[in-house]
Amino acid sequence: MGPAELLAVWETGLALGAAEKSLLLHRAARPGAGTDELLSVPVGEREADLFALRRSLFGERMQVRVECGACGEAMEFELDAGALGVRPAEGDRPLRVAEDDWVVEFRLPTVAGLAAAGAAASSAEARRLLVADCTVRALRGGEPVAAEQLAALLPERVERLIAEKAAEADPTAEVTLNVACPECGEATPAELDITSYLWTELDTWARDLLLDVHLLASAYGWTEPDVLALGPMRRRYYLELCTDA
Repeated sequence: MGPAELLAVWETGLALGAAEKSLLLHRAARPGAGTDELLSVPVGEREADLFALRRSLFGERMQVRVECGACGEAMEFELDAGALGVRPAEGDRPLRVAEDDWVVEFRLPTVAGLAAAGAAASSAEARRLLVADCTVRALRGGEPVAAEQLAALLPERVERLIAEKAAEADPTAEVTLNVACPECGEATPAELDITSYLWTELDTWARDLLLDVHLLASAYGWTEPDVLALGPMRRRYYLELCTDA
């Protein structure tokens, strides 16, 4: 993706909310993919695509800043984007939990399923929608249980095992860092939201690039496409010449 196309993605995303930004960035990561395809993938697969897009645009190293929850100390450190963007292990195969007289086969939460649960009027309704969306087949004592009824009938222990197996199969769906504070030694959990992180980087890059366009257009009379056609090193050289002059 060239700078003009990337600027168009940034411009489109300025008026969008978080979920729409995720879809926009995912579409940039998978050129040619339709909306239905993007919404049907597991959440962790989308996150892995966004980590891959981030690496292609801004490199492997990610600078992260977290405030200690205990003493307020600002902590800065580097992460490897490649190590974080792990794709779901199970692919299209259903996962299976057998416990007591229950057997549940389920798939990983999809982007669309998670969005529907997030828009539910209550946490109970969100849970019901997510359980129903993920369930492939459920048996209790050998008898089938409808996916829509499963949330009300499923024992807490079985539901916990399902959640643990899903998290193990799809570790990128929710990346939580435990950061030890160098000052007080306490650990602070911090969720890494790749959509928010990548959008912040893209926004900074776009505004810096538009400033370059403004300065070079003012100095040389070039158009925006003229400036964008220059590579980063040549553009920086011309900016230095403008400054020296």
